[in-house]
Amino acid sequence: MKITKFIPKGAIALNMTPSTKQEAIDILIDLLAKSNIIKDKKSVRKDVLAREAGGSTGLGNGLATPHAQNNSIKKPAISVITVPNGVEFDSIDGRPARLLFLFAAPEKADDKSLTEMGRLAVLLMDPEFKEALINAKTVEEFTSLIEAKEAERAASEAKSAPLSERVKVLAVTACPTGISSAHMAAEALKQAAWKRGVAIHVETRGAEGVYDELTDEDIKEADAIIVAASAQVPTYRFNGKRLIQTAVITGINKPDQLLERVLSGQAPIHHQEDDDTSFTSKILKKIKSLFS
Repeated sequence: MKITKFIPKGAIALNMTPSTKQEAIDILIDLLAKSNIIKDKKSVRKDVLAREAGGSTGLGNGLATPHAQNNSIKKPAISVITVPNGVEFDSIDGRPARLLFLFAAPEKADDKSLTEMGRLAVLLMDPEFKEALINAKTVEEFTSLIEAKEAERAASEAKSAPLSERVKVLAVTACPTGISSAHMAAEALKQAAWKRGVAIHVETRGAEGVYDELTDEDIKEADAIIVAASAQVPTYRFNGKRLIQTAVITGINKPDQLLERVLSGQAPIHHQEDDDTSFTSKILKKIKSLFS
């Protein structure tokens, strides 16, 4: 499915001038409500703001991707506003957001839809493409730009080199809500690996569950693992493997650097014999401490 299929034509607003982050979010929610995607705006707004309280979705470089999963949302959809003069969004680089996408989906949205929506973030990593969207004069031009960029990417993937059998990288991406950031990071890492001809398997974790979960055999054969997460991920299973742990937003914004670190052997060996988060593990450690 094309990315633009998730963006109702009535859910695109260009050259907006919100004065605050909350106002920008309200505009994005209103666009989906008017497009008959959202039944209860207050409920969705509450979830979006709760996600922001756990860490801003201002990704930097003028881009923000607020998101929520809520059963008041009828189907996976995206609304978008351009703010050429920018709006403060608590972005990681301190700069105003100029291009804002709201990713919305029901709580039990299927993984395929979420992954397809997340592909949009990968396209937005191209600064020229992002600026072209911000400067679009009409909704038709805006959607045409996305479709052309997606077609360009598909053509590039068709010329993909065979995957290398020499290096096998695993990754885990995780986000508390799971609708956007985890899938964006997964897609970004896959693209970075593809460019290098490196085999990669990405496990994605979020509120909706775990997808493409890594098997014991996957882990046994892996040369290195990348964990890009803003939610708890069990890492005891990677004991003895080279492991890099970072924030999910780093997986989105710096996938090439992460791949370069693991490919150059900079990832340290992970030492963790059991699940530190399990109740049994905590009890055993407590007993051990009494005799030490």
